[in-house]
Amino acid sequence: MVDQTTAAAADTEDGEILATIDKWLARDVRPHVLKLDHADEYPHEIVAQMKELGLFGATIPVEYGGLGLNATTYAKIVETIAQTWMSLSGIINSHLIMSACVARQGTPEQKAYYLPKFATGELRGGLALTEPDAGTDLQGIRTRARRDGDHYIVNGTKTWITNGIEGSCFALLVKTDPEANPRHKGMSMFIAEKGPGFTVSKKLEKLGYKGIDSAELVFEDYRIPADRLIGGVEGQGMQAALGGLELGRINIAARGCGLASASLKDSVRYAQIRKTFGKPIAEHQAIQLKLGEMATRLQAARLLTYDAARAYDRGERCDMEAGMAKYFASEAAVANSLEAMRIHGGYGYSKEYDVERYFRDAPLMCIGEGTNEIQRMIIAKQLIARNPA
Repeated sequence: MVDQTTAAAADTEDGEILATIDKWLARDVRPHVLKLDHADEYPHEIVAQMKELGLFGATIPVEYGGLGLNATTYAKIVETIAQTWMSLSGIINSHLIMSACVARQGTPEQKAYYLPKFATGELRGGLALTEPDAGTDLQGIRTRARRDGDHYIVNGTKTWITNGIEGSCFALLVKTDPEANPRHKGMSMFIAEKGPGFTVSKKLEKLGYKGIDSAELVFEDYRIPADRLIGGVEGQGMQAALGGLELGRINIAARGCGLASASLKDSVRYAQIRKTFGKPIAEHQAIQLKLGEMATRLQAARLLTYDAARAYDRGERCDMEAGMAKYFASEAAVANSLEAMRIHGGYGYSKEYDVERYFRDAPLMCIGEGTNEIQRMIIAKQLIARNPA
């Protein structure tokens, strides 16, 4: 009975949070999405509202000023936001992965200083992992941090960094021992605030995912205090990155659900309005087959996403579950967005409708936070490890 009561209370709280998010999206976001997306304009006013709603502290523990939401509730929020404008969910995702790295592995001093600033959005940023020659293969990064007294000197380049222009602080993955074998033992993570030697070289233009800033970051003799080494010990950077990516992949899966849901909702509505051969196209079997597949795909993606989120909330290793969710939900987003475009016909190809934006945004979900090809490899390796012959 206690468990049922707790679950009911959690459902009520989730409902209230999602209702608040829905009202905000309808009132302050949806009317501006087409303009901002087409202009690729950063949504400063909307981000300020996100700060007021506490979204930058969504998963940060309450004792540090955050909302302390679990991954399951967070995934529901992300899906809800992505149904309206997927880009906004990216602004908080990268920031909260950075926060999770500090919350999970930071020193007490690092947590006490940084997490409250992250929670309020005073310091906003993200995760600086990817390099021009190292994306999925993180062990291949070349950015180097060399110890120099009470500081480290960093040199290297990071690319495709979300919040790179508007953000001010990043979880920076570097090599502190390039000769280490295995390679991951020579990797470390720092809390890197912008300053001398840390510059943004350019904004990267993209097919979709508009409005949010994706940038290339350059470090040239960037001096960073040694006390910003996450956890205070070298060689734990890969562990910090992978732990953060579990939450990131759940976020990507939830974003995929949001895009798949928006594609389905718009298609169901349009199919009842648009008529051909004297009747709504929803009455044509060809359209019904598409809608049936889209709905089933979305429901399966949601079940996988919330299964992974619950495993994360239990503190379990969930790279397989998060990988399954990310892989399936992102592919569901791509498939549903394409079907939505076909159902809408010529209007689906028009910038006057949201469908073409879903179609442009969805492919990124198959690439970000580890490609879907690597997700399938992770799933297979964990499957074998968990089921030895």
